[in-house]
Amino acid sequence: MMLRRITLQSLVGFLLLAAALFPAAGTWRWPQAWAFLALFGAGSAVLTVWMWRCDQALLEARMQSPLRRDQRPRDRAIIAAMMICFAAWFVGMGLGRRLGGAEAPLWAQATGAALIVLAFACWLLVLRVNSFAASSVRVQAERHQEVVSSGPYAVVRHPMYAASLLFLAGTPLLLGVPAGLWGLVAMLPLLVARTLGEEAVLKAGLPGYAAYTERVRYRLLPGVW
Repeated sequence: MMLRRITLQSLVGFLLLAAALFPAAGTWRWPQAWAFLALFGAGSAVLTVWMWRCDQALLEARMQSPLRRDQRPRDRAIIAAMMICFAAWFVGMGLGRRLGGAEAPLWAQATGAALIVLAFACWLLVLRVNSFAASSVRVQAERHQEVVSSGPYAVVRHPMYAASLLFLAGTPLLLGVPAGLWGLVAMLPLLVARTLGEEAVLKAGLPGYAAYTERVRYRLLPGVW
């Protein structure tokens, strides 16, 4: 049953990304978009296979919708806004391709691919050390959640969101649409808002988290914030 759900969710995700990019671009002849989809699909498969083999409870948690009935209204609104911005971002980059704006040079496209690979590598590191990295913000008392402070969590408090910044920067470069970097600007305030909301939930309900925030000062970017 879980394998069927994984396959269906992966297929739907792939098709949604393709539907956002190619119709807006007005062509299927977009090598950079195919390269992005291949890279995204491969990275997602690596994460999924690792969770399937090593932490199925985490896989089950991450397969759940980020919008839950018991979710705080503030977090629900932030997630909804992020989903809308994410979809608009890909459609916008497709339109940028159609309108023929400035195209990123080959070295920038290669840099974008490297940033995406690095983002997936960071996400894998996060999943390896944090079995509680669910898609929704809550304290998982039923799984006896504990504070995670090792690995990337020893550097920043929210390494999964930090890796998302790499993905947001790398994707428009790989697609050859540098104007798509506006997505990073648009999504950053939402990531910051979710970071602050998540910390409020964890400080209130997870013993030891407040002390952890005193030891690890930075949330997303070491030396910055």
